[in-house]
Amino acid sequence: MDFSSPYPVGTVIVNTKTYFLHLIQEGGKAMRYGVGLGRQGFEWSGEGVIQWKQAWPKWTPPDEMIARQPELVNWSAANGGMPPGLDNPLGARALYIFQNGEDTLYRIHGSPEYWTIGKSVSSGCVRMINQDAVDLYGRVTNGARLIVV
Repeated sequence: MDFSSPYPVGTVIVNTKTYFLHLIQEGGKAMRYGVGLGRQGFEWSGEGVIQWKQAWPKWTPPDEMIARQPELVNWSAANGGMPPGLDNPLGARALYIFQNGEDTLYRIHGSPEYWTIGKSVSSGCVRMINQDAVDLYGRVTNGARLIVV
């Protein structure tokens, strides 16, 4: 799609008002994907870097999430996390967001909960349908700039 941007090719832009992620491409174009975002109190904005990517990631909920949802303790770091698979909340692919060299614990990832796309329901991560996450994973390089507006 046509997309005017001051950012260089390869930049990932997440628009929290439209629920779209754009990957800047050459010639004033961008790939556009629908996304689900963080619910109230879990929104995230700013700039970061896609530090690394993982196919079929293991999911390990942070301690703060387990405190809110004790039923997730089975997937804690101490218990080894949730193995990869279609029921895993990170889905088929995950892109790990860092700021100033540190893991933000936020991800751009696939989701088995496709009905959450276009809504604010996550704990801050950017959700995509698995097919879109696989496509984005193949297009984004490690070190890509991320801007969430």
